[in-house]
Amino acid sequence: MKAPQRKIIHVDMDAFYASVEQRDDPSLRGQPVVVAWKGARSVVCAASYEARRFGVRSAMPALRAEKLCPQAIFVPPDFARYKAVSTHVRAIFQRYTDLIEPLSLDEAYLDVTQPKQDLGSATAIAAHIRAAIFAETQLTASAGIAPNKFLAKIASDWNKPNGQCVVKPQQVDAFLAQLAVGRLPGVGKVMQGKLTDLGVATCTDLRKLGAQVLEARFGRWGQRLYELSMGIDHHPVQPARPTLQISSEDTFASDHLLDELAPAICRLATDTWAGYAKEWQQHPGRIARTVVLKLKTSDFRILTRSLTASAPPTSEQQLAAIACALRERVALPINTRYRLVGVGLSGFAALDDSPVQDDLFDTPAEHDHG
Repeated sequence: MKAPQRKIIHVDMDAFYASVEQRDDPSLRGQPVVVAWKGARSVVCAASYEARRFGVRSAMPALRAEKLCPQAIFVPPDFARYKAVSTHVRAIFQRYTDLIEPLSLDEAYLDVTQPKQDLGSATAIAAHIRAAIFAETQLTASAGIAPNKFLAKIASDWNKPNGQCVVKPQQVDAFLAQLAVGRLPGVGKVMQGKLTDLGVATCTDLRKLGAQVLEARFGRWGQRLYELSMGIDHHPVQPARPTLQISSEDTFASDHLLDELAPAICRLATDTWAGYAKEWQQHPGRIARTVVLKLKTSDFRILTRSLTASAPPTSEQQLAAIACALRERVALPINTRYRLVGVGLSGFAALDDSPVQDDLFDTPAEHDHG
């Protein structure tokens, strides 16, 4: 028996962090709001639509945002508040399906092929979800409805803000025909440049080039590009995606030398270990075997160093010690200065029978950081 056609909804909150700030402070409504710490080292977390009209975008240096929009109102982020709203929105999703795959605090995939509530169509379910979000949080969301995840994600951006777009199975070919390749997931500026050199601007151009040519040029990624241009995406909605990495990082107010980073590394190791403890509570039996040190130089070069030891760290002190030691693997000149450092844990695997792991988090008082 053939499986039913999937019905996927991608819900994306509109300018989420900025919208929460405008909701909670009426004086910010209608104003160009930039969620960021104001200063030379800060980057934009989110921008209201009023600020976006001036070219302000997420991940942009705050100084550039200030130049683009001098009248912008800078608001420091409050992630605890954003997470609380996100939890509320997730509870709304759960009224309609248990197949929910969060991508971040402000977006998620929902598989409503077999929904909890029969409202007639996935389009109707998306409308109900968006209405419930607005009624209960006073925030707007946009949605894309399609037969697969990648089409739903593209569609959710089509009628933003506070809109939705449906791509029915019979509409997929026409929807993709003139879609710019830059809209495809995984196609950044570098790949877009390579495709432009091949005369490729749209999905139709990708189709004409053909799977064999694309695979010969780009390997497996070329095959994937061709599949996307044809609207093919078999990835299911995964409600419980395993954690791949837990990390904490910090951007300094002024650049530091490598041998001055130990205090920051120890502080970040504490934060990362606390996150690891929470992950253990939710998914006991999965341990992280790899320690990662991330660095960003004063000229924005990013480098990482990692170590997968035979025995993974069993305390925040061990984590900090390993992360500090990884500095020895950095071969840049001794006078290189660094603007950011991060400490992470990755390489998650099932807990083995080694007794050294048995009491990993048996003494929570030792890891209680308030």
